[in-house]
Amino acid sequence: MAARSIAEAAPPTPWSRNLAEPTIHPSAFLHSFSNIIGDVRIGANVIIAPGTSVRADEGTPFYIGENTNLQDGVVVHGLEKGRVIGDDRQEYSVWIGKNNCITHMALIHGPCYIGDDCFIGFRSTVFNARVGAGCIVMMHALIQDVEIPPGKYVPSGAIITNQQQADRLPDVQADDREFAHHVVGINQALRAGYLCAADSKCIRTIRDELNNSYTSIEVDVFERSDEVSSNSLGAETVEQVRYLLQQGYHIGTEHVDQRRFRTGSWTSCKPIEARSLGEAIAALEACLRDHSGEYVRLFGIDPKGKRRVLENIIQRPDGVVQASSSFKAPAYSSNNGSYNGNGSNYSNGSSRLSSETIDQIRQLLAGGYKIGTEHVDERRFRTGSWQSCKPIESSSPGDVVAALEDCMDNHQGEYVRLIGIDPKAKRRVLESIIQRPNGPVSTTSNKSTATTTSYAASGTTATATSSKLSSEAIEQLQQLLAGGFKISAEHVDGRRFRTGSWASCGQIQANSIREAIAALEGYMNEYQGEYVRLIGIDPKVKRRVLELIVQRP
Repeated sequence: MAARSIAEAAPPTPWSRNLAEPTIHPSAFLHSFSNIIGDVRIGANVIIAPGTSVRADEGTPFYIGENTNLQDGVVVHGLEKGRVIGDDRQEYSVWIGKNNCITHMALIHGPCYIGDDCFIGFRSTVFNARVGAGCIVMMHALIQDVEIPPGKYVPSGAIITNQQQADRLPDVQADDREFAHHVVGINQALRAGYLCAADSKCIRTIRDELNNSYTSIEVDVFERSDEVSSNSLGAETVEQVRYLLQQGYHIGTEHVDQRRFRTGSWTSCKPIEARSLGEAIAALEACLRDHSGEYVRLFGIDPKGKRRVLENIIQRPDGVVQASSSFKAPAYSSNNGSYNGNGSNYSNGSSRLSSETIDQIRQLLAGGYKIGTEHVDERRFRTGSWQSCKPIESSSPGDVVAALEDCMDNHQGEYVRLIGIDPKAKRRVLESIIQRPNGPVSTTSNKSTATTTSYAASGTTATATSSKLSSEAIEQLQQLLAGGFKISAEHVDGRRFRTGSWASCGQIQANSIREAIAALEGYMNEYQGEYVRLIGIDPKVKRRVLELIVQRP
C-alpha cells in the first residue's frame, strides 16, 4: 500500500488556496523519508525512494505515470507560471509519463514534459523543456528551453539549451534501451520488496520459508573429495563444497549473462538442499548446464551471521573454470567474526611477482577485464614511450602470470608494467609497474624501512622519503603530478572490500611530491586497519588512469 503519511496538502499561497492533496494509487510505494506535497497524481506501481521531494506548491498539478521510479534525492518542482500539455490533453506544470527512470539527484523543474520510457541520469536537470518518449539522458546533463525529439541520446555532461543542439542529438541504441528497461525492472522488484517489508504477514511467510530451508537440511555423509568425481568441476571446487558442508554452511549458486555481468545483476539458481557432497555437486552441475554460456558462481552462507563466507566464479561464458591450485579453507578471525580471503584462492606459484600483483590479476580476470603488459627502457621512461609486450589472450591466472614473467625475462633491465583494460569501454582501468631496471617489484605490505626515491623534474632534483609508501607508489605519484593528473584516495574495510564498495578519502591538493606523500600517509594513518588505494584521474576526459592499493589491513 502507499505510504500516505508523508503526503501533504498544498499550503495556501497568494496564487492558490485550493489546498489540493496528492492522489496516490494503492499499488505505489512512497518511502517515509520522501515528501509529496499538493496536487500530485501518482499512478500504479510507482516507486518513490528516500530523500525525494515532489512539491506541487507553486507550479501545479504534477503527473507521474505508472511503473515510473523516482530515485534517491530526486527533486520535482515547478514555476507558478508556465504549463505543458499532458498525454491526456490537460494542462500540467510537470508531466512524467510511464515506465520512466528518474535517477539519483536529478532535478525535474516545470514547466516540463517527459514522455514514456525515458531515462534521466544522475544529477541531470530538465527545466522548461519537453523530452520525447524513449529518450536517454545520461549523467550531469542540462536540458533547458528546448524540445528533445523522441528516441534521442543525450551524453553525460551535455548542455542542451538551443533547438539546433537538440535536433543534432544521436539516436538511442538498442543496448541503451535495454539498460533503461532493466533499471525499470529492478525498481519494480524493489517496490514489491518494500511493500512486503512493510507487511508483517508477508515477512513472516518469508522467514518461515527460510527457517524451514535451514533446519530441514541435514547432511548425513561427508564423502572425501577424492571419492566424488565431477566431469565439469575442478578438484578445488569440489573441495570448497565439501568444506562448506562440513562447516555447516549453506551453499548457493548464481548466474548472469555477459551484458548484466558489468552491473553485477546476478540471479539465483535453484536452491541447493543437499544431504551429501554428491548431491551438492550434482546440483552445481545442473546449474552449469542450465546456464551454459553465462557466468556461474558458487557461494557459501553462514546461517547464523546471515552473511556470505565465499564467492567463487566456477563458469565463464567460454567454459567451466578449471582451478589448478589446492583449496585453502578461509582463515577465521576471532576478533571480528569474519573470514580472511577473497572467496577465490589462487596460489602465487611465482617467485617473481608480488602477492599484490597476483591479487590485481585475479581481480581483473574476475571482473571480465583484459590484461596486457608494456615495457620501456630508462631513457624513454621519462617521456612515457611504453611499448607493448606480446598480447595475453588467456583468462587463466596461471597463463597470465607466465606471460608476465616471459615479458619480464625478455626485457630485463627495463621497466615492465601490468595493464588492465575494460574491453567494452575500451579504456584502461589499471596501470601498475611490476619490474624496474634493478629487478621485479617486491611486495610492499610488510615493509618497515623507509623508501627513498629521487626524481629529476623541470631541471631540479627532488628527493621524496616515506616510511609507509613503496618506491612504486612514490613513483606513480610523481608521474601523476608531472602529467597534470588529479590525485585522490579511497578506503574500504575488509568486509566491503569483497564487494568493491570503496569510499572516497577526498581529493589530494598537492603542488609537490612531498605534499602528496604527506596527504596520502595522512589517509593511511586515519584508516589504519583498512585498504587504502591511490587514484589518478585524467581531468580532461574525466576517467581514471590509475588505481593502486597502497595499504592493506
